[in-house]
Amino acid sequence: MYESGAYVAEHITPIDDEQVQPNGVALTLDAVFEQVEPGRIGTDGKRIGERTELAPENGAFHLNPGGYVVRYAETVHIPDDHVGFIYPRSSLMRNSCMLNTAVWDAGYEGKGEGLVQVHHPVELEPGARIAQLVL
Repeated sequence: MYESGAYVAEHITPIDDEQVQPNGVALTLDAVFEQVEPGRIGTDGKRIGERTELAPENGAFHLNPGGYVVRYAETVHIPDDHVGFIYPRSSLMRNSCMLNTAVWDAGYEGKGEGLVQVHHPVELEPGARIAQLVL
């Protein structure tokens, strides 16, 4: 069973009333990164490939087709007895983009990231709502 958006909002900062939805909370775009070197995931650990942070131009990130790592603006704390799931906002899909995410484990605290797959050029403004967190 999912928690209410009001409950989820208690575990996110900063937050405004417009982000609180009936079943979760909208997360907003903070930064966009392009990976420029390979990473490695092995049996003895992992290494995240080098990334370049993109700068918005004229108030928006102008993204061509490809994959981009996005960081959410909010700091999230997943309660010890919950699991967090991130879902894309439908406006991303309607603009030929997809947000790939992972499970956020109980006790996680921080600013999360997701992978945006862009299939047609798109502009994303910093602060735009791009995902929804549910517990």
